[in-house]
Amino acid sequence: MKIGNHDTQKKVFIIAELSANHSGDIQVAKDTISAAKEAGADAIKLQTYTADWMTIECKKEDFIIKGGTLWDGSSLYELYKNAAMPLEWHEELFEYARNLGLEIFSSPFSKEAVDFLEKFNPPAYKIASFEITDYELIDYTASKGKPVIISTGIATLQEIQDVVDICKKRGVETALLKCTSAYPAPRSEVNLKTIPALKEIFKTEVGFSDHTLGISAPVAAVAMGARIIEKHFILDKSIDSPDKDFSLTPEEFKEMVKAVRETEEMIGEINFKPKSGRQFARSLYVVKDIKKGEPFTRENVKAIRPGFGLHPKYLPEILGKKACRDLEKGDRLRWEDIGE
Repeated sequence: MKIGNHDTQKKVFIIAELSANHSGDIQVAKDTISAAKEAGADAIKLQTYTADWMTIECKKEDFIIKGGTLWDGSSLYELYKNAAMPLEWHEELFEYARNLGLEIFSSPFSKEAVDFLEKFNPPAYKIASFEITDYELIDYTASKGKPVIISTGIATLQEIQDVVDICKKRGVETALLKCTSAYPAPRSEVNLKTIPALKEIFKTEVGFSDHTLGISAPVAAVAMGARIIEKHFILDKSIDSPDKDFSLTPEEFKEMVKAVRETEEMIGEINFKPKSGRQFARSLYVVKDIKKGEPFTRENVKAIRPGFGLHPKYLPEILGKKACRDLEKGDRLRWEDIGE
């Protein structure tokens, strides 16, 4: 997948998710973007919404968060109102990130958000896990002709197929991110084996949107085939943010990037050709002086290190044959040394 100047087939695309970690201060947002660049991120991702684009202001039980989340007791409207990034920041932040050489794009949560973001010509769009059932939003987003990255946290297999088909009809590239929509996500529920399965079933680019604590899950995800990594990023854990508990600090994010790049390098390619070390293998050597015309025996020829002589598999074939010349202890055995 091509996202701006980045090709996910050539290099894992690492996204720092700003989410609500701006704490209502544009300077904090800019400092966070700068720190993400310094920590090795390829992109910064925003979330574009207002509380009114997400839900309604209502205190009925259905609209009160519960279930063991970090936000239990708040209403949906209150959460989104407090966490939303002001729309008027976007232009400045897009320009700021691009001046740093970062890709910058966002998750739109409504058609209004898509229309708003189009003004900044983002290189891609991200559909959040909880929006995957909004087929109309996904179709509208895909209609803009840009790559669409979709988190699959709450989706059924059929829903994933549906949204892939929607994007395919629009002719846009699609990436599916394995995601566990728990905050933070228990490691036992991450199920990274799903990553290669997503690629096999849906024939799309695949990645991992991570809500676990620490950096082990994204590193393991890359080993499982993820070509996009998304992780929440926070300038400082003292910042008042609903996402801070499962976000990485700059130091932690930098360590994750380092581990991802090392893992990526080690994955390499399928290759059964040894590049080094053959000199330390066993091969056939003369271990006692042999005169011309004398037979080769198990006493004067053995498979020993180093590996510059004939392959040990030829020993049974050679035994009993006669030397074509005088051979000294320590000579590597060659075919031209062997007569009938």
